[in-house]
Amino acid sequence: MDNKVYNVLVLCTGNSARSIMGEGLINVMGKGRFKAYSAGSHPGGVVNPFAIEQLKTIGYPTETLRSKSWDEFSTPDAPVMDFVFTVCDKAAGETCPIWPGHPLTAHWGFEDPAAVQGSDEEKRRAFQTIFRQIMCRVRAFVNLPLDKLDEAATRQEIIAIGKTQVLPLPEECERGELDVISK
Repeated sequence: MDNKVYNVLVLCTGNSARSIMGEGLINVMGKGRFKAYSAGSHPGGVVNPFAIEQLKTIGYPTETLRSKSWDEFSTPDAPVMDFVFTVCDKAAGETCPIWPGHPLTAHWGFEDPAAVQGSDEEKRRAFQTIFRQIMCRVRAFVNLPLDKLDEAATRQEIIAIGKTQVLPLPEECERGELDVISK
């Protein structure tokens, strides 16, 4: 059994919604096997309250969440990342910093729930949908047998996870995945 704790950086442009939710989901669903962080190429400075609301549903502590630059993770004293995932198309198309340790990278694109216009209830539904989509990909990731896969196989797996269809939600994510997290 592999006792290594894998560092994961989840990137988006504004670091206010998708990357923040990805950080929380990886930390909770990874059950100590992963330490996730999030950042943005152009952080907005504020975490979206609907993202905070979603993270609270899984018991993730939200008091210290903040929107921060990816530059914080490219310095010599930053944690060395094993994986870097982009969760928005804009960030995926940008030139990223050189990450210490040369982590494996993949793009896991999701629609931006923060871009939804309408009532708070419509925005909340958009965040719930994207949260469940991220949850499905995170579930696949945290269940990879990383101690049995070589680097090439791991790279293939994380890229394949990013290509999995997220709409409509897979049945297992539609029915009670939140219950699995809380156990």
